[in-house]
Amino acid sequence: MINPHHSNNVLLNLGIDRLNDMQLAAQETIVNDHNVLLLSPTGSGKTLAYLLPILELLDEYVAGVQCLIILPSRELGLQIEQVWKKMGTTYKVNVCYGGHSIDTEIKNLSNPPAILIGTPGRIADHIDRGTFKTDRIQTLVLDEFDKSLQLGFHEEMSFIISKLSKLNKRILVSATAGIEIPKYTKVVNPTILDFIPTEAEKVNLAMKMVVSSEKDKIGTLYHLICSLKSQSALIFCNHRDAAERISDTLNEKGIYATYYHGGMDQEERERALIQFRNGSVTYLVTTDLAARGLDIPEMKHVIHYHLPSKEDEFTHRNGRTARMQASGTAYIITHESEKKQEYIDYGMPVLKVAHATTLPKPPEFQTIYISGGKKNKLNKIDIVGFFSQKGKLEKGDLGLIEVKDFISFAAVKFAKVSHLLSNIRDEKMKGRKFKIEVARKVVKKEE
Repeated sequence: MINPHHSNNVLLNLGIDRLNDMQLAAQETIVNDHNVLLLSPTGSGKTLAYLLPILELLDEYVAGVQCLIILPSRELGLQIEQVWKKMGTTYKVNVCYGGHSIDTEIKNLSNPPAILIGTPGRIADHIDRGTFKTDRIQTLVLDEFDKSLQLGFHEEMSFIISKLSKLNKRILVSATAGIEIPKYTKVVNPTILDFIPTEAEKVNLAMKMVVSSEKDKIGTLYHLICSLKSQSALIFCNHRDAAERISDTLNEKGIYATYYHGGMDQEERERALIQFRNGSVTYLVTTDLAARGLDIPEMKHVIHYHLPSKEDEFTHRNGRTARMQASGTAYIITHESEKKQEYIDYGMPVLKVAHATTLPKPPEFQTIYISGGKKNKLNKIDIVGFFSQKGKLEKGDLGLIEVKDFISFAAVKFAKVSHLLSNIRDEKMKGRKFKIEVARKVVKKEE
């Protein structure tokens, strides 16, 4: 049974009043059943739905990894780690993924976490090297397991599961129904919690077609953005180079955009997301990488510059808006030469945008980079204090602050940035001189 005291403290730490129906059902079922398949849309709070019952299942007297969470992307891994840390438990968590220093990971695993999160390739690598013991792992979570299958991680996942001899609980999580569960997961007759809304329930999402008279749709996109009354939007396209080209063109036209795709290094990706999250950039042009598992706010507008070939990717993209009780709009920009997708109703309302030419307002904030983070003993309170006292910023001048291991980012009102930087030029924070400057925008590298 769930310990209500645990649950209340955790919700308090997360700033949540109460759990939704899906989270309540998941809590009860995961604690009591051995095999669970949790189906729920993107943005409905699935991470917390399985982390809360896992907290109840952990044994504080066991040294070693007790729960393994496998997922398809580093972004989702980092996001789950953040949720666990915010929960404020006493249990250690680590996240492992390709592109991260293996030596750092091995060092972290020498003092094993209770919860280990990772991508299939990297976890398989660690099991191969024997950097952590698998004999205490009783709970396995395969999050977005449909995506892991789609990306071809069968071999790695099969290898990992074959090494978990003491498993007694398997939890599969997905935002897509009807996925065939591979035999190697050993998930037989799971308890299915299906919270994916039917078409009739998706009343909060409006769909609009925007017809481009030219084959290159960038002009139409520009007019569409001008019609959104300066509200931010996610713009989806199918290729990395298209994301960069669209972002660059929008910037040339005076629209504050940045791009995000799988070909960027981790630091660039994080910087793009931070600038979008804190309101320094209003439009994020991205591939389907941002359709799932990203820590970004609820969007009012999702724009399909290109349509994906599969309907479920289209659904995931749209899952970025009209979440819970909020309403949102998905726009499809189309040209007559394009192949018609079967899953689209081309009879939807058409939005005419050619008359819209008023540029969106520039962002209120600019991102400031600080050359120190948690490992330099810096925290949010230090940065707020320093920027207020030495930088002479007032309460409303500071926006979102994000502190990473060795660097930090703070959103500062555009109009106050030069004033702040000149005030703190020669000042020390916590007895140290840090490099503090306007964060670089992610720009296309010259070939």
